[in-house]
Amino acid sequence: MNIPIFILAGGKGTRLASVVSDVPKPLAPVNGKPFLQYLLEIYVNQGFKNFYFLLHHKSDLIISCVENLKESILEKCKIRYSVEPSLLGTGGSVAYTLQSLNYSGEFVIVNADTWVDAKSMNRIASSIAPSIGVIHISDVSRYGKVTTSGDLIMAFEEKKENAGQGWINAGIYKLHSDDFIGKEGEFSMEKDIFPNLVKQGRLRAVPLETEFIDIGIPEDYERFQKWITSGKETGL
Repeated sequence: MNIPIFILAGGKGTRLASVVSDVPKPLAPVNGKPFLQYLLEIYVNQGFKNFYFLLHHKSDLIISCVENLKESILEKCKIRYSVEPSLLGTGGSVAYTLQSLNYSGEFVIVNADTWVDAKSMNRIASSIAPSIGVIHISDVSRYGKVTTSGDLIMAFEEKKENAGQGWINAGIYKLHSDDFIGKEGEFSMEKDIFPNLVKQGRLRAVPLETEFIDIGIPEDYERFQKWITSGKETGL
């Protein structure tokens, strides 16, 4: 697929620092491989060949990992790096990349610490931008809730205890560079881009049926390790 994937990999990973401190979160080791490699294997196997790595914290280590993978799974891929001068937030990181690398058009955004399967990547890539992947779970308390009407997103609710079941933001998006026109500096996609798209009645929800694992906290990092070593790495 020609559509590029923007991989958000610049955060400090403070919640995971108690168990992974020597490498940035996307390089957290899982059964002898960095977590990021599992994601890239899925993307490449599904035909994605154009990757933008949005970096800041310990960017040299991530670049070194990706450069090594050019000799194997990334051999035929186009790789670009965007190293933000300071932490700019999810939105600011994307805006900085669009401007500094002079990219215009549609693109998929993923988080380098979140697992979704191959089928989900294809659903998002083939959706109509702007769109967000959403997953239905039994307890949305940790994530906040996405309210929908048909295929449109109507609102984002803040995290709250005992929130019950519902749809959550899966951290995978398809957007267009036009959505970031006039935006610069530090800002958040979740707070500064998505609410405006909701007001315009343009932001679509793409329901995904996938194992959703965010390794940003030690409990889920351990869960992913057990999941992989059990031989259930569907989609690889």
